[in-house]
Amino acid sequence: MFDKREILYEELEKVLNTKLLVYVTGDRPGYETQIASDAVDIFIEHLDAIGVVPKISLLLYTRGGQTLAGWNIVNLVKQFCDEFEVIIPHKAHSTGTLISIGADRIIMTKQATLGPIDPSVNTPMNPQILNAGPDARMPVSVEALNSYLDVAKNELGINDDIALANVLIKLSETVHPLVIGEAFRARNQIQMLAEKLLVKQVKEQESIKNIISFLCSDSGSHDYTINRTEAKENLGLNIIKPTEEQYIIINKIYTSFSKELELRKPFDLNQLMNSNPNGEYNITRVIIESISGGKDVFASKGRLTTVNLPNGMGTGINDNRTFEGWLHE
Repeated sequence: MFDKREILYEELEKVLNTKLLVYVTGDRPGYETQIASDAVDIFIEHLDAIGVVPKISLLLYTRGGQTLAGWNIVNLVKQFCDEFEVIIPHKAHSTGTLISIGADRIIMTKQATLGPIDPSVNTPMNPQILNAGPDARMPVSVEALNSYLDVAKNELGINDDIALANVLIKLSETVHPLVIGEAFRARNQIQMLAEKLLVKQVKEQESIKNIISFLCSDSGSHDYTINRTEAKENLGLNIIKPTEEQYIIINKIYTSFSKELELRKPFDLNQLMNSNPNGEYNITRVIIESISGGKDVFASKGRLTTVNLPNGMGTGINDNRTFEGWLHE
């Protein structure tokens, strides 16, 4: 599919007078991926291939990820260009929004959305997602934790210190205490980073504080989405509407990688087992592409086998992961 997308990349570079870099972290239900630090080295390879140029545009699709990885990506790209532009065909949430506000301008399609930058942490100690892969973990956000405690105190009226301690203990039975601590640390960090990044688009300090407050907590929910009208008129970000020609190209690129990553098809081990008699699978989960650097993917490979469950509970599926990492195609 890269060969077909490469033609679209050439067209988009021409109409925007830019060099294009594409970063897609798949959000296929049950097999989600996030922005992570291991992508930085791949970015370096692509940027070295592109070289120092007047302008770089990052076409970004993501539901979020590691805060510092996003910060590093922004600063890295800026070392290779005078103008940094982010193109959002659909979703650029959480850390994706953080990357976007670090650009000089943001091109948003009609359906494009930003989101709150209250980060969700995803560590090996996070709660496991049932009926998914062995490494599939439930992201935990500080706003979700705050909402849980808010219900206990304000909705249920629990004010006794011992009772509140029991509420916290009950929470820690589901969410590891270190994950809880990491979530609050990540929020403080992202507020500091957002303030440093926003100065490229917003000059007034009071406006910067209001934007950070809205993105970090006032929006009320990590699932809240911000369309281009709200991003421009309410938040004051430098939002650009693509021309019809630009929109058609951007949308074709999105459609192509959406099909390759099967973003609309939930990941199901039983279905995967039924469709592959030998149980082998090779799933692309993240894409980084450019004309100069080619195509890099983060992929998971393995073999599914049927196993007998103890105590006559029937059969289950064992996921024997043989490879997980980056590949240059």
